[in-house]
Amino acid sequence: MREIAAELRRWYDADGTVGLATVVGVSRSAPRQPGAAMAVGPGDEVVGSVSGGCVEGAVFELAKDVVETGEPVLQTFGYSDDDAFAVGLTCGGEITLYVRAVSRNRQPWLADVLTSVQDHQPVAVASAVDGFGGEMAVWPDRVAGSLGNEGLDAAVTDDARGMLGQGQTGQRHYGPRGERRRDDVTVFVQTYAPPPRLYVFGAIDFAAAVARVGAFLGYHVTVCDARPLFATVKRFPEADAVVVEWPHKFLTRAVAEGGVDDRTVIAVLTHDPKFDVPLLEVALRTPAAYIGAMGSRRTHDDRLARLRERGLAEAELSRLRSPIGLDLGARTPEETAVSIAAEMVQCRWGGSGRPLASTSGAIHR
Repeated sequence: MREIAAELRRWYDADGTVGLATVVGVSRSAPRQPGAAMAVGPGDEVVGSVSGGCVEGAVFELAKDVVETGEPVLQTFGYSDDDAFAVGLTCGGEITLYVRAVSRNRQPWLADVLTSVQDHQPVAVASAVDGFGGEMAVWPDRVAGSLGNEGLDAAVTDDARGMLGQGQTGQRHYGPRGERRRDDVTVFVQTYAPPPRLYVFGAIDFAAAVARVGAFLGYHVTVCDARPLFATVKRFPEADAVVVEWPHKFLTRAVAEGGVDDRTVIAVLTHDPKFDVPLLEVALRTPAAYIGAMGSRRTHDDRLARLRERGLAEAELSRLRSPIGLDLGARTPEETAVSIAAEMVQCRWGGSGRPLASTSGAIHR
């Protein structure tokens, strides 16, 4: 819903009723993951996507019906070899959609949810998708709405906060009153955690390109350099923040303030020992998901030697991805940024980094 939040808010504030379709389950090679959403607003205006185009026409009609009847629908789309003209996914996968009507009267708490989503504040939305009905919004410090009874609300609130802390979205199963280890009620919990952080160190042209692609991928991007002449907002308009500070001091402070977690990406593009060695000494001792450093192989070997002198263990050094990026033959700053972004995505999802044409089996794990 994050990508359609602005339009959804516009319709909601105008007292319109919206048909909102959300992917709540997938199997095999499905084109979109749980949480992907498509909305049909007043005047048949459409935003978002649930399948990349395969079933959007059918979902449009389904959303309009739901707006008219007010009754939510759980609908599965797959692929049928028996009927080549049936609506379905040509990729051979399967998606399950929960389609419901959204309006100010039905979800009076949705304005607060959309504000949290747009302000990058943590919130989760839980929907009972298999006939029991009910929806609720869960923040770290409060709850709005209900799934039908206090027991179920309490169990889902507890789980939703745990999922929110991990950035997880998915289904959970309960008894009618929230009993564990039962599957009478299926609840889809969609979390909206703050975006992961991307720290780009070194205010160079390559950093500008990395900041652009990082923003495109949904990261909260910070560019840091000790040189005020180069670290300017004008040079990095896509960055959320531009900081003039010695990199290792900034990162040390960010760690102390809880600004580095297991989703954080650190890209060290300074390739200058006086900057990157003390910076990497801090970075390699954080829980960051990805730590990459720019430089030649000789620079990398020298960097490792200096870090060993500072007491870093081999297990810590093994986390360093250097030279940074995948081997794409990149030359320009933009091509190099694509190479770095590709390695970031590979690290996040465990891909092989090989051309898909040379692999077999499922594309989406």
